[in-house]
Amino acid sequence: MDLQGLNVSSGFVDTHIHGLHGMDTLDGTSDSILGMSKSLIQYGVTSFCPTLYPQDDKIFLNSIRNVVNAMGHEEGAKILGMHLEGPFISRSQTGVQLPQYMREVDLELMQKYWDASEGIISIMTVAPELKGMRSLALYCRKKGIVLSAGHSNASYDNMREGMEAGIVHSTHFFNAMRALHHRDPGVVGAIMIHPEVSCEIIGDGVHVHPALIKLLLSVKPKDKILLVTDSLRPTGQKEGDLYANNEKVYLKDGIFYRVSDDVIAGSSLTMNRGIKNLMDMGIDKSLAIQMATKNPSLVLNKQNELGSLIPGKAADIAVFDDNLNIEYTIVNGNILYSSRSQS
Repeated sequence: MDLQGLNVSSGFVDTHIHGLHGMDTLDGTSDSILGMSKSLIQYGVTSFCPTLYPQDDKIFLNSIRNVVNAMGHEEGAKILGMHLEGPFISRSQTGVQLPQYMREVDLELMQKYWDASEGIISIMTVAPELKGMRSLALYCRKKGIVLSAGHSNASYDNMREGMEAGIVHSTHFFNAMRALHHRDPGVVGAIMIHPEVSCEIIGDGVHVHPALIKLLLSVKPKDKILLVTDSLRPTGQKEGDLYANNEKVYLKDGIFYRVSDDVIAGSSLTMNRGIKNLMDMGIDKSLAIQMATKNPSLVLNKQNELGSLIPGKAADIAVFDDNLNIEYTIVNGNILYSSRSQS
């Protein structure tokens, strides 16, 4: 193909996404997961981890099964596994999650999640300070689940204990976690101090100030920072009322806010726009793309399959112009999206 000067990279990998185009991981059907798969390719995403909020046990288990039932039937971006954002997280760092569904560590319940998932839980967000976390960490390490610190009020010492037990990643860094203090580095300080811990960044310029993203890049290894969207059901939705996590929201400057109290509910980011935002902050284009491709593959331990354009890896490719408008998305060597066929 003569791409006439366009940019070509490995397809984008989103490890933290709840929904878009009016579909959500908690809709209660596999069709919504498959719809997300088809919608994501227009943003250059070739693989993703559907991400679940804590809910009532019956709903949560059903949502896990829906991801399992969708996997292998995708007509767009591939499902790499799921990301459970809880429920073993802190009620003092809820964000917009509902505290009544947050739980103390329960290995019997965790086994139910694992059984329902048929072994495809890839990432789990946990609060390292919770009692029983070491046992949970050891369980998850045996299952190959990446444990990620998030929605946490952990002290620095709690974080060190968690990292020793196997917490190697962090969820939407800086957001919904104990902040840096000069007498208590907290969750934020621990992650910045310890180079082995990777972290997600929501690259919309609001969830994390651009100056802090630059600071993070100066102290963390470049392969430890991942771009994620954390996008919600109404992202890209063209009509109708907007709802996220079953609460009515409104969109302002690219961010969803709860109608009830004007609290930030989440992002309307897409991966291609996130890369462009990072570039607009002064981050080199190749590094911004790495944060959306290679780095997620490393966290998921799928670097031999995804994340770079090397013979032997999946032919997952994004083609885009200098403004990150997607021209083609190729999954497993097949052109699944072309902007020219959409116009």
